[in-house]
Amino acid sequence: MFIKVYFGDKPVYLCDKIDGELQEVLHHPDAILIDEISSAAINSLLHEIVKEKFHAGVLFHEDLDKLIKKFIKHFQLIEAAGGIVQNEKNQLLFIYRLDKWDLPKGKIEKGEGIETAALREIEEETGLTHLTIKNKIGETYHTYNAFGKHYFKITHWFNVTCSSNQILVPQTAENIEEIKWFTKKDLPIALGNTYPSIKDILHQFLSPIKKPS
Repeated sequence: MFIKVYFGDKPVYLCDKIDGELQEVLHHPDAILIDEISSAAINSLLHEIVKEKFHAGVLFHEDLDKLIKKFIKHFQLIEAAGGIVQNEKNQLLFIYRLDKWDLPKGKIEKGEGIETAALREIEEETGLTHLTIKNKIGETYHTYNAFGKHYFKITHWFNVTCSSNQILVPQTAENIEEIKWFTKKDLPIALGNTYPSIKDILHQFLSPIKKPS
């Protein structure tokens, strides 16, 4: 099992097993494998990430929970929630912010549940109401720097439905310029200009559930 943490568009995999997918990642000449979780080892990896040639990192430990906790200690943790919003026409909602197509999401407020936060953020950023959560899709992980601090952001994603017969209102205070419903046929337009973590969660959402043989 592993989680994928993005540093910009560069992935770092935290894992408790080197499976086929990770073996393929490690075949790249500029991928790095670290099999210890000391602060020195993690700092070494973080130093390598900023180099232009860095392709991907794999950080291995048999106790994944312990590994994740140790890794996060190098950052300030932020949790957020959002949704892949689908209407009765099977169209998916995207927001255009900071020159990228994105999905509505935002920081979880103190004492707030993740589902409540997801619905609130979608309403605030898009103006949509009468939202219904069907199920949780998963999480994405990425890091960023702001005001001299290093942040590790976990975003909880939900499958949300609503009617398309509503007026969309971009939250301009959050730099949202446009909101648009995309048909699945037109998804490549959005996916061609979005973040890798958004591609991952959409792939997870759109992939058919594999039934056990």
